[in-house]
Amino acid sequence: MSKSADPHRRTTVPAAAPSRRGVLGAAAGAGAAVAAGGLGGTAVAAEPAAAPPLLGTYDVVVIGSGAAGMTAALTAARKGLSCVVVEKAPTFGGSAARSGAGIWLPNNSVIKAAGVPDTPAKAARYLAAVVGDDVPADRQKAFLDHGPAMLSFVMANSPLRFRWMEGYSDYYPELPGGLPNGRSIEPDQLDGNVLGAELARLNPPYLATPPGMVVFSADYKWLALTAVSAKGVAVATECLARGTRAALLGQKPLTMGQALAGGLRAGLLSAGVPVWLDTPLTDLHLENGAVTGAVVTRDGAPGLLRARRGVVVGSGGFEHNAAMREQYQEQPVAHWSVGAKENTGDGIRAGQRAGADVALMDDAWWGPAVATPGQPWFCLAERTLPGGLLVNAAGARFVNEAGPYSDVVHTMYERDTPSARHIPAWLVVDQNYRNRYLFKDIVPALPFPAEWYDAGAVHKAWSLDALASAIGVPAGALRATVDRFNSQARQGDDPDFGRGDSAYDHYYTDPSVGPNSCLAPLWLPPYYALRIVPGDLGTKGGLLTDARARVLRPDGSVIRGLYAAGNASAAVMGRSYAGAGSTIGPAMTFGYVAALDLAGAL
Repeated sequence: MSKSADPHRRTTVPAAAPSRRGVLGAAAGAGAAVAAGGLGGTAVAAEPAAAPPLLGTYDVVVIGSGAAGMTAALTAARKGLSCVVVEKAPTFGGSAARSGAGIWLPNNSVIKAAGVPDTPAKAARYLAAVVGDDVPADRQKAFLDHGPAMLSFVMANSPLRFRWMEGYSDYYPELPGGLPNGRSIEPDQLDGNVLGAELARLNPPYLATPPGMVVFSADYKWLALTAVSAKGVAVATECLARGTRAALLGQKPLTMGQALAGGLRAGLLSAGVPVWLDTPLTDLHLENGAVTGAVVTRDGAPGLLRARRGVVVGSGGFEHNAAMREQYQEQPVAHWSVGAKENTGDGIRAGQRAGADVALMDDAWWGPAVATPGQPWFCLAERTLPGGLLVNAAGARFVNEAGPYSDVVHTMYERDTPSARHIPAWLVVDQNYRNRYLFKDIVPALPFPAEWYDAGAVHKAWSLDALASAIGVPAGALRATVDRFNSQARQGDDPDFGRGDSAYDHYYTDPSVGPNSCLAPLWLPPYYALRIVPGDLGTKGGLLTDARARVLRPDGSVIRGLYAAGNASAAVMGRSYAGAGSTIGPAMTFGYVAALDLAGAL
C-alpha cells in the first residue's frame, strides 16, 4: 500500500514491481525537496549567518568513509588535490565494510582477463533493459564508461586486488546483453597488517567468518552444502587451508567488505589523506549559492571545513532514520536493515537544505529477511535452496522464491493489502531441508536458537496443520499449497512462478537435486516457518545527480561545488538490480567520477 499523496513529495510508488518476465523499469519516482530536517515543506538554500570556527581548508571535503567516499578521496588525492574525509562513526568503512563486497562492473580488467565475453555494447543493452527509463541514458553511460578505469585506478593506488565471482549470474541473464556466468567481482585476500593501528578502527562485518578460515563471498554457496556436497567439503577445506597459511605467515587476513574497506583505507594512508572519525556532518556551507565547505561536529563542537573546489557526499542512505522512512516509503515501513547504523540520511538532508532534488526515495536495496533478534538475517541461499517455499497470510505461494531478492520484496509490497497480507510472509521448510543445509551460521541438523522462537522469528510443528495454526494461516490452504508445490517439485517444473527457469535461480541451489536443483518436496516432519519481512542493504533514494555526479536542483540546474555518490545519491540502477554488487560498483565509480570532475580531469 502506498503512502498517501503529499503535494510536497513528488516521489511516485510504482504500480507493479519489476518483473523478469516483462519490461523492467516502472515509472521513476522523483522525490521532492523538503525543508530543514527533511520532514516536509519547501526547501530553501539558506546560507549561514555566521560560520563556526575554521577547522581547515582543503581542495575537497568528502563526507563518509564507505566505498564511495574513500574512492572519491583516493582519486582526488592522486590527482593532486588536498582532501579530508569526515566520518560520523567511530569506525571507517560504513556499510561496505559489513558487506560481501560484490562489485558489478561490466568490462573491467579482472573479468576480461578471466575470459568473460563482455563488450561495451552488451553491457549497455543489458543495463538499459534492466533500468529502463528510470535513469537518464547519459548517467548509465557514465557508469559503464568510467567503471573499468575506476577499478584499474584503485588497483594501481591501493593494495586491493580482485577475483571474478564465476557463475554468479547477472540477475536477469535472459535479457539482451545478460551474462549467465556473471560480471561480478569481489576483493581478493588482503593482509590487515597493511593498516597498522587503523585495523582496529575498521567497521566489523555483518557476519564474521568462522575462526581460522579465510572465506570469500563466492565460497558461501558451497559452504551451505557441506553436508551434502563433496565440493562443499573441498571448499570448506580450502577455506581452512587459507586460514592456516595466513596464520603461519603472521598475516591478518581480510576478505569481502573487510578487504574492500581495508584496502581503500590503506590507499588513503599511502596518499596522506586524513580520515576524521567521530565527526558527523551538521550541514553544508554555502556562499553565493555554491557549496564551499561542510560544517561538522569535531570533539563535541561545531567547526567549518572549507572546500576550495567542492564537497562529495558519500554518507550513505537513510535506512536508520525512522522519520524519513515514514515520510517517503511504503506501509508497512521497513526497519529491518543491515546497513551501517549511522546511516540516518544526514548528507541527503543537508543537500535538500541546499536546494537539491531527490529521487527514488520510496525504494531500497530490498531483500527478504528473517526478523531475528538483534539484527535481521538477509536471506540469500536460504530462500533458494530446494525444499522451501514462501507463503502469504492466506497460506498461498505468491512469488518465485529463487528470483532476485529485490523483486521478492517489491512483490510483497505490491500485493500486500488489508484483505491479502504478504507482509510478513513465511518461509516454510521441513526437517529434510534442515538436515542438509546451513541456515545463516547454524550447522545442518542443529536446532534454531531458542531466542528465535521467543521472538516469533521461527515456529516449529509436527504437522502442516499445526504449523498453520501457529502462524495464523488457513490449514487447508497451506496443505493444498504444499501438496501442489511437492507435485511440481517432483516433476522439476514450476509453471506457477517459474522457479528454476532462469540461470540466476540456480546459483544458491543444490546441484545434487534433480531434475531441478531449485525444487524439492517437503515431506519430513517437523516443519518450520520462518517469519519473512522486507529487509534491505540500505535505501536506494537520495540526491539527484547528473552524469558527472554533480547534485541537481528540481529545475535541473547544478548546485556548484556539491557532488554525491553511493546511497546518498539516487541509484543509477533505478528500481532494479543488475547483478551482485550493483550498489558498490556504481558507488565507487561515481565517487571516482566526482573526484575527476573536481580535478578537471573528466
